[in-house]
Amino acid sequence: MEKNLTSSGDASCGAWPVQSAAETETSAYRWVALFIVWAAFLLSYVDRVAWSTVAAPVGASLGLNVAMLGAFVTAFYAGYVIANVIGGALTDLLGGRAMMTLALLPLGVFTFFFGETRTLTTGIAIQLAMGFAAGADYSAGMKIIPAWFTRDRGRAMGIYTTATSLAVVLANAIVPSFSAQHGWSNAFRMLGVVTFAWGIVSLLFLKNRPTSDQSPTRNSAKEMLGLLRNRNLIVLAIAGCGGLWATVGFGAWGNALMTKQYGISPVVAGSIIASFGIGAVIAKPTLGWISDLPGISRRLMSILCLIAFAFMLLVFGMCSTTTQFYVVAPILGAFSYGYLPVLMAQISDASGKRLAGASAGWTNAIWQTGSAISPLAVGHVYGGTHSFMLALLTLAIGPVVGMVAMLFVSKHISRE
Repeated sequence: MEKNLTSSGDASCGAWPVQSAAETETSAYRWVALFIVWAAFLLSYVDRVAWSTVAAPVGASLGLNVAMLGAFVTAFYAGYVIANVIGGALTDLLGGRAMMTLALLPLGVFTFFFGETRTLTTGIAIQLAMGFAAGADYSAGMKIIPAWFTRDRGRAMGIYTTATSLAVVLANAIVPSFSAQHGWSNAFRMLGVVTFAWGIVSLLFLKNRPTSDQSPTRNSAKEMLGLLRNRNLIVLAIAGCGGLWATVGFGAWGNALMTKQYGISPVVAGSIIASFGIGAVIAKPTLGWISDLPGISRRLMSILCLIAFAFMLLVFGMCSTTTQFYVVAPILGAFSYGYLPVLMAQISDASGKRLAGASAGWTNAIWQTGSAISPLAVGHVYGGTHSFMLALLTLAIGPVVGMVAMLFVSKHISRE
């Protein structure tokens, strides 16, 4: 175990020494490292989507109109975008373990105090702080995984990203019911305590890289800034922004749209969205594993997933009964999250392990601008038209833009 946050065991400061893939891939600890960052990502995502599961009933009690139900989600992602840029660079300097800890501890505190929200202004301020605290967890995970996984990195990314879809399942299965029995404030207090506790686990048990690695040299600011001129990273950033426009927008509004439009109870709507998450949990590691196979084009896989995502959003928009929603939701979930591990693997390939944190940070910052804007955009469309289909059509624009962007990614990105 490392003795301090920036000790010589950190993968913090730059050039990664040469190490055989076999040496890394035979280490049993790599699965421990993957589990720690996966669980951290899971808790972070549960914290950010928990509001969406109770927005309709709790929003009414707080006096929020329908167009403003997505304001808290937008506030979270606004903070998240800013923190990703800063956190990505700091992850390469301080190491994944340090940034994971610095993300989870304050996130737990702010999530706990969100339970005290009684006004729109207070809620927005706390969600902004939650987003800022959580902004480095993704970059930290994206730094740790390439250090421990080489040939099977796509599979590891697929497993890592199941955290977000499983978080949708858990949040929708637990938070509405827990809130109905114990109050929504206590639900957020519980989440805050668990998140803080996992921050302690990360501090104590997470290792940045195999001990056989020698201490790397520091990344230079010039090298990090050079990532901003990498064409493949630029296009992948645009593609992910379009994809997450729809993924997060649907996560923020799926429950409320079914409740508002068709009178489906929050618990049943949560169950439907949970089935959506189950589809994603199955698809992510499967597609990540397929993307590792020799001769498979990650670029083409991404394009096909984004096309299917846009199509299934329109199919969901044509549904009107509980049965129809249950049938379509898991298929939509598979494509709405399935593209993510494939895009993430391409980002790691395009930047290399040494700059994995910085590249993940700034590309994710662009990705999350879609996450920040789409909940408010969908809210205004639905609030102004009360059209279920128009709301889903607004979301479908994102993956279409992402698909077009992927056409400009190089077909020959080397895999480290």
